[in-house]
Amino acid sequence: MAGAQSTPEQSMSPVNPGGLYLKGGVNFSNISVTNGGSVNSSNALTTFNVGFIGDIPLANVFSIQTGLYLNGKGAKAQSSTYDVKFNPLYLEVPANFVVKVPIDNQTRVFVGAGPYLAMGIGGKTKGTSNIDGLTSSYEKNIQFSNNGPDQNSEQDASVNDLRRFDYGVNIVAGIEVQRLMIGVGYQLGLAKIGATQNDNNDKNKYRIFSIDAGIRL
Repeated sequence: MAGAQSTPEQSMSPVNPGGLYLKGGVNFSNISVTNGGSVNSSNALTTFNVGFIGDIPLANVFSIQTGLYLNGKGAKAQSSTYDVKFNPLYLEVPANFVVKVPIDNQTRVFVGAGPYLAMGIGGKTKGTSNIDGLTSSYEKNIQFSNNGPDQNSEQDASVNDLRRFDYGVNIVAGIEVQRLMIGVGYQLGLAKIGATQNDNNDKNKYRIFSIDAGIRL
């Protein structure tokens, strides 16, 4: 009988404990190139995400997950003569509604979705070219505009590359084991990212697949 008894820690462990997680991971970021949202898979840029996520239990099988983290976005372009990497950084606030399926008191599988809002804070564009044996390179800081494209002129394009605010939808899934959270996600940007492009011709929106892990503090 003694061997069958649960320890105090096991018997008191909630099915959905919630808590604050320190999370980080890798992003495979891209930018849509068609009105239907398709991307060029060869243009995916490997970048990162890191931050804090609070898991707020609503019931044994439901939570809201929100927080603040730094998210790297962008894309790259390559050909026989040039190589360009475009890597803006955003502070981002998600609000995901998550459904959890308990395996036991220590393990839960989850899936969810929700909106996000992001603000651009920095980043760089780096490029190299090789034309007729002459190699050149450049690097510039990405800057952001608070205005929409109809409020900027082509003359402003060199200083106001991107709209400052991005928004869209997150889709997430993963597993919680004791204090560890491992997950994958897909981010579907809904905002047109260019600050100087005409709305009718602007097809560029962020598309990001991510893999991350977190630990409950």
